[in-house]
Amino acid sequence: MTGTALLALISLGTVGGAHLLSRARWTWRTPRIGIALWQALGLCWGIATIGALLGLALVPYGKGVVGGLPGLYADQAARLNAVEVAALLAAVSLTGVLLVMLMYAVVRVVRARRRHRALLALVSRRDSSVPGTLVLDHPGAAAYCVPGVRSSKVVVSAGTMELLDRGELAAVLAHERAHARERHDLVLLPFASLRQVFPQFRLVGRCLDAVELLIEMAADDRARHGRPARELATALLRFAAARPAAAPSGTLGVASHSDIPVMARVNRLLEPEPLPRKTRVAATVAVPVIAGLPLLLLVLPH
Repeated sequence: MTGTALLALISLGTVGGAHLLSRARWTWRTPRIGIALWQALGLCWGIATIGALLGLALVPYGKGVVGGLPGLYADQAARLNAVEVAALLAAVSLTGVLLVMLMYAVVRVVRARRRHRALLALVSRRDSSVPGTLVLDHPGAAAYCVPGVRSSKVVVSAGTMELLDRGELAAVLAHERAHARERHDLVLLPFASLRQVFPQFRLVGRCLDAVELLIEMAADDRARHGRPARELATALLRFAAARPAAAPSGTLGVASHSDIPVMARVNRLLEPEPLPRKTRVAATVAVPVIAGLPLLLLVLPH
């Protein structure tokens, strides 16, 4: 029972941790570690919550979660009382809902990208001034990538090419290629599906917003590598002033929909503040600890 109680405490702790991390600003200084912390925290919450429910359901077998599952199968739940049956049903239901919603999010994104790729084949064109990029003849500001398993497409509008100078445009395209190369779309999927499962909880929405901002900052860092940071910073400001439309469903765009994240990104580009080494090391070590602790409690006998 001790392991079950610890899993329940860890589950509650991840909620508090998500609240703190969603308001943290130090992660902006090291967005990749921040993203890894979010992924570890989300994994920890899922495993700990489901594990705590299973642990409560399997108390009569006295062998912990993994050790008690064979007994549950052999006895066909004959030993379980009403509370334990309810805990078992809750664990199975939560697992099923999370998996189904994740698969639904994947299918929806894949379909949206397939439709958008077909549309791009009809309305986009190639331009020698931006090799490897599809150009849309549209006066508005737009720049985004369509991620894919085999290949990704970077799209820019004619309005963007007129809005930005050569250096700024190169920085924006590098930002989009960073999204595609690092598969930031896969980072967002679990958090987007979690918001669909719990749309009434504002904390879940704040978590998704925080992760979205961090992947933009991670792409910013990649884009400014080997070029002046001011080029991307001024491009972001020009985009914000142009008020671009939201990127199409299933894509990732350079533009943010709020002035506050834009200024946060611009400020960190122009005035970078490296994270102290001790903090960086501590955060890096915390990632496997957070993700692995509930897994360890699952296999240990309670």
